[in-house]
Amino acid sequence: MTGLLFGMNVSPSVDSARDPVADARLAEDLGFDFLSMNDHLHGPTPRYEAWTTLAWIAARTSRIRVATRVLGVPYRNPAVVAKMAESFDRLSGGRLILGLGAGSSDEEFQSLGLEVRRPRDKIAGLEEAIGILRGLWSERSFTLQGRIYRTDHAEVEPKPEHPIPIWLGTFGDRALALTGRVADGWIPSLEMAPPERIPAMRDRLLAGVREAGREPEEITCVYNLVIRVDERASPQPHVVSGPPDAVADQLVGFTRLGFAAFNFIPSGSDPRAQMERLSKEVIPAVRARE
Repeated sequence: MTGLLFGMNVSPSVDSARDPVADARLAEDLGFDFLSMNDHLHGPTPRYEAWTTLAWIAARTSRIRVATRVLGVPYRNPAVVAKMAESFDRLSGGRLILGLGAGSSDEEFQSLGLEVRRPRDKIAGLEEAIGILRGLWSERSFTLQGRIYRTDHAEVEPKPEHPIPIWLGTFGDRALALTGRVADGWIPSLEMAPPERIPAMRDRLLAGVREAGREPEEITCVYNLVIRVDERASPQPHVVSGPPDAVADQLVGFTRLGFAAFNFIPSGSDPRAQMERLSKEVIPAVRARE
């Protein structure tokens, strides 16, 4: 994936006023490069499960790439995810971006009867999961005896037809270093990674890159942003907002922090109108200043 990329969030809400497939098809028609959906299972708000919904969306679209943003690794056995991802990518024509996270919501894990891990064990599990994914995608028989996960001469066929990109949503020092060592992309959210923190976070990320003997260009940095294009919008914490030119100026500023892609989460009562405005009024202005 090269050049500046623009992605669109698809809401997982089970609501008669929302249609995730229709939103995804609109995003494709408007020229967005990828779409994404978050991965939460627990809570009182009716919602679709991300993997199932994204597979449904992939079957109803043809060009746009499809990203998990991000799968909580503790929810699903990584060897099973390796198989799921290969099937998804093959059936979608090579459009999967596999976003992964260590799993931030201890309340969800506890409520669903899953192990609640210490932060150090979450990062170890994330690293082992990526090792299993890549091992099963590349080796005929793969064994990994990790502290959290393991495989024993596992054979999973067929192998992916091309490398499936792995993006990580990470924030802490150890997780950022891991991202630099092993990931294809980094997708932090504005709330957890505000612009003033990005230089230090990228320094930690790039230290991991150097440790692994990689080049910085091997990682796509993607900013996950709540956004609102509105001439009358009042400033809100952790929201990029304002008239089109002001929003475009903010995005251009983020590119100077090292971001080469954006994932938009539209804010306001009419997300589809926001998608239209972003596509027609903001993105062309940002591209003109690349």
